[in-house]
Amino acid sequence: MAPRKKKPDDLRSHRWYGPNDVRSVSHRARSRQLGFSGEDFAGKPKIGILNTWSEMNTCHSHFKQRVEEIKRGVWEAGGFPIELPAMSLGEIMVKPTTMLYRNLLAMEAEELIRSHPIDGVVLMGGCDKTTPALLMAAFSMDLPTIYVPAGPMLRGFWAGETLGSGTDVLRYWADRRAGLIDDETMENIVGGLSRSAGTCMVMGTAATMMSIAETLGFTLPGASSIPAVDSNHALMAAASGRRIVDMVWEDLKPSDILSEASFDNATIVDMALGGSTNAMIHLIAVAGRAGIKLDLDRFDAISRKTPVIADIKPSGKYLMEDFYYAGGLRGLMSRLKDHLDVTCMTITGGTLEDGINGAEIYLDEVIRPLDNPLYHEGGTAILRGNLAPDGCVIKQTAADPKFHKHRGPAVVFAGYQDLHDRIDDPDLNVSEDSVLVLQYAGPIGAPGMPEWGMLPIPKKLLEKGVRDMVRISDCRMSGTAYGTCILHVAPEAQAGGPLALVRDGDMIDLNIPERRLHLDISEEELAARRQDWKPRPFPYQRGYTALYAQHVTQADKGCDFDFLHAGAPTPEPPIF
Repeated sequence: MAPRKKKPDDLRSHRWYGPNDVRSVSHRARSRQLGFSGEDFAGKPKIGILNTWSEMNTCHSHFKQRVEEIKRGVWEAGGFPIELPAMSLGEIMVKPTTMLYRNLLAMEAEELIRSHPIDGVVLMGGCDKTTPALLMAAFSMDLPTIYVPAGPMLRGFWAGETLGSGTDVLRYWADRRAGLIDDETMENIVGGLSRSAGTCMVMGTAATMMSIAETLGFTLPGASSIPAVDSNHALMAAASGRRIVDMVWEDLKPSDILSEASFDNATIVDMALGGSTNAMIHLIAVAGRAGIKLDLDRFDAISRKTPVIADIKPSGKYLMEDFYYAGGLRGLMSRLKDHLDVTCMTITGGTLEDGINGAEIYLDEVIRPLDNPLYHEGGTAILRGNLAPDGCVIKQTAADPKFHKHRGPAVVFAGYQDLHDRIDDPDLNVSEDSVLVLQYAGPIGAPGMPEWGMLPIPKKLLEKGVRDMVRISDCRMSGTAYGTCILHVAPEAQAGGPLALVRDGDMIDLNIPERRLHLDISEEELAARRQDWKPRPFPYQRGYTALYAQHVTQADKGCDFDFLHAGAPTPEPPIF
């Protein structure tokens, strides 16, 4: 433990409990109402535990137990734990998309921290949008912060095959649509996928963002890789509770930890993991809350020189449980040590180098050597061209290599309903060489930028054995998904981006090595179409969704709210 910088009277919570006035008397009296006397909380760091548990969040079903272990750690270290339930964004159940509500959770979490007598905060997240939302909130508040990741679920199994959630559901659902398997088989496959509490056990958005949180320095070393139901996960939770109390006394805040170098580290690790394309949006948003500007060109520059060395689905063949036993994130970062700025500080009070010293790799086939990578560049590539002037992304490691350079005619769907209604029409004019284009599915157009980007292969092509095509949209794709899917096209169609102007039969050129996406029509024709274009009427006139549409930024800017992304901190509340 580093030397204490704070005394009890310096604690933020002292403003609620310490002064000799009627308001503080009331606060102390109401704490007694909850069963806590002055001996329980006086002079102790008050630790807010933001718990995103709910009965609709499958990834966090073990959080009822983990919060008790965090509390135990806080008590052991001489702190006072305060559990604060926060909005639970269960990726599977929440509609139309949890991305619509990421910013709402970030706002709620920030205000929960600000408005309560809290000196430090433990963030309990893991399911896709919970991690970035909680980090966005904590970085805006800038109180001592530690993140407890939910951890991945155990491997899936069916008929002797190891299965990964999301990835293999999508793969077998394609076989189901093609008539290769029946409903009973599909149900048996689904039954073998989700065997425990925890997040998807492939390198989807959840695993990616938990790994990024650790790389940024906000978990205990090795925390992000521990399977949710492993006993080491419970030990980590208690240790996190102890550590946050020390961090309060040390006054170790996010602003002391975060830098441009720490976000470069996070991007390098993301690329080496073959991480989710969603990480680009979330990293930009999270960095913005810390006053650090990231752009897509920076991600691509890092991708160009960072090989994928984690052989994990959907890019590879192993799962997060295998990754943990192979050495986990500490092992992977030790292998990347010469690529990272290991002088960056972490919540331990030491450096990233301190956290990875002594790490070992036990299975080279899971965490590969740098001279034998799964792919020679990073998992995500940034494309630009007249179809995506502000950029778009593709998970190149999950795309069929034959489509890395491709030219084909567009088959256009004006929104998801149109896609749903026509994709399996036997008369649809489509071939394997076609480029499927989905419009009006972006941050405003959908709204909320849902995970519709892995457009289904038309049934008549599935029946012929086709399993991948070039697909383009202004929405997102699940981090568990695969295929040649170009995502996050910016500006989106609803904002008047060129994607809105594509018509059936237009030729589209994709060249991943050259990072190019081009709509092959003349500038004059494009201008004429723009003259005729009008945005679709927005159907939501009230409530949060209307607020969202008015203030959300585009994908290349992180889809944060324009009034939250950066700027001076909100003042502390007056205690009257």
